[in-house]
Amino acid sequence: MRIADFGRISGPVALFGGPYSNLQATEAFLAETRGLAAICTGDVVAYGADAAATVALVREAGLPVVAGNCERQVARGAEDCGCGFETGSACDLLSRGWYPAALEACDETARAWMADLPDMGVFEQDGRRYAVIHGGATEISRFIWPSSPEGHFAEEIQAVEAVVGPVDGIVAGHCGIAFQRRVAGRHWINAGVIGLPPHDGRPETRYAVLDAGEVVVQRLSYDHTGALAAMERKGLTQGYELTLANGIWPSEDVLPEEIRRQPSAAKG
Repeated sequence: MRIADFGRISGPVALFGGPYSNLQATEAFLAETRGLAAICTGDVVAYGADAAATVALVREAGLPVVAGNCERQVARGAEDCGCGFETGSACDLLSRGWYPAALEACDETARAWMADLPDMGVFEQDGRRYAVIHGGATEISRFIWPSSPEGHFAEEIQAVEAVVGPVDGIVAGHCGIAFQRRVAGRHWINAGVIGLPPHDGRPETRYAVLDAGEVVVQRLSYDHTGALAAMERKGLTQGYELTLANGIWPSEDVLPEEIRRQPSAAKG
């Protein structure tokens, strides 16, 4: 496992995940958080229209990034996104549309950058020590949800601390839903993603700001109509383009029941 030291950060730090090839959202995030330190939990590329441009923008910004499963898979030239979806689920079927487009868009330079990303980062802020991962330390694409059993969080905390030593908190991503939990004295922070809304019926996406041990989840407004149009121009019309406007995932079956908008009948 490759570990990166992101150093000591003074003042607030913006935490974000999943730019998801959404150039407009990435531009808006960087403009809104200008002047703040920022750290990304991975999946710079995914569903959106502008994988290459989004990678270039994140690289140009010089932000610390930990590898998401999408980076690891694209770097290898793998045939699928490695997102951890169940075979035959809506996410699995829809990924056969967007993943090849993201793979094709990333040239050798982008893939080399992805291959060099760390699996985990550590940083200090206000006398507290944090680790940054994508999904889980035990598995990069592990889904940890707001409602996941406390034991799942404990397993990941133990796995993180086995590698980097004691931490006060863990910053994670992957599931696409911003939340925070306190488990065994550790602060688990999922920063959410900026590339898709969190299945709440609104087009705004999410990121988090960590300051003095406290986390505030922020809404990100951006040119979602432009991002949608870009996806349509690229033929990326499996359903995620509509999510940018209506805020509803076409892959609801990946979600826990309590997050689904129609608990008894997931959308396909």
